[in-house]
Amino acid sequence: MSGPAETPVPSGDRTNLLDFDLAGLEALAVTLGHKPFHGRNLFKWMHKHGVTDFEAMTDLAKPLRQALAAGFEVRAPRVVLEQPSLDGTVKWVMELADGQHIETVYIPEDHRDTVCISSQVGCALACTFCSTARQGFNRNLTVGEIVGQVWHASRYLGRAPSNIVLMGMGEPLANFEAVVKALAILRDDLAYMVSKHRLTLSTSGLVPNIYRLAEVSDVALAVSLHAPDNALRDQLVPINRKYPLEELLPACRAYLGADPRRRITWEYVMLAGVNDSLAQAKALIRLLEGTPSKVNLIPFNPFPGSGLATSAPGQVDAFRERLMRSGLFTMTRKTRGEEIAAACGQLVGRVEDRTRRVVRFEPRTGAGAP
Repeated sequence: MSGPAETPVPSGDRTNLLDFDLAGLEALAVTLGHKPFHGRNLFKWMHKHGVTDFEAMTDLAKPLRQALAAGFEVRAPRVVLEQPSLDGTVKWVMELADGQHIETVYIPEDHRDTVCISSQVGCALACTFCSTARQGFNRNLTVGEIVGQVWHASRYLGRAPSNIVLMGMGEPLANFEAVVKALAILRDDLAYMVSKHRLTLSTSGLVPNIYRLAEVSDVALAVSLHAPDNALRDQLVPINRKYPLEELLPACRAYLGADPRRRITWEYVMLAGVNDSLAQAKALIRLLEGTPSKVNLIPFNPFPGSGLATSAPGQVDAFRERLMRSGLFTMTRKTRGEEIAAACGQLVGRVEDRTRRVVRFEPRTGAGAP
């Protein structure tokens, strides 16, 4: 990466070139009377080098540079707030061209760094443990708005991040076309060169689009599970009422195909007295039998009005140990950026709770009880 960090400011009706994939820029170059390789060079200047000034793209023909300056721009979302955390996590609040806001999180670790990006403004899926869900749904992000988050992170780091996760605001598979196009750009050798193993899409379980994704991409798949049975998952992840577990599990196995090295990552937020009993751990083991899996246990990050509490550390440890004894590879995710509301389920910004929901869970009895 070269050049200082810079975030373009929207400039009227110019076309945003971050919305174009490589083939699109090659076609644009031809439309403007030049060779396809000029489109490839433009693609590399934008993504690999982070350059927004067409005059600085010295291997583009001067007439092409002039045509681009007349009607096009490289426009990433504009950072309006940068919040660093004590643990090194950084949250960026980004403003879009229409004044909407999204949030992106950079998470540094010893041997890698992860950028968590958003795919929608808000979210329509109303998961009860997620503060973003209280915002409701505003709109899908464009390709350029999705990729632009990584564009900014790369300028901040001076290089492309090693890991990218679509676990920010929104349901990626509900914005299918734009997300798939963005994934291709993030993986391109002329752009960010992110390996399919280090690019993870998280979904709450839109079953038809899991099958669609398998036809066009092989990035890592994470699924927001959070319950071992339909009755509880119907409450926690309402999309389960449309696509229950008996449909979700086969779709996930089909996504893996025949590659023995691939696994589904199951995200399981730990909620005290709701889904954290040892009986529920055993039910989870039965549910995932036969599916190559990794389980991420996520300590719940409280937010006002949730009506939920975080499982005690000892309960989380016992749950994890029970899964591990069965042969399920299980990790407890370390909470990062909690004090700046950058932790899992907290990306929401300063918004009003549009759902007006009051969530109450009765003590569980029978098979689900401790």
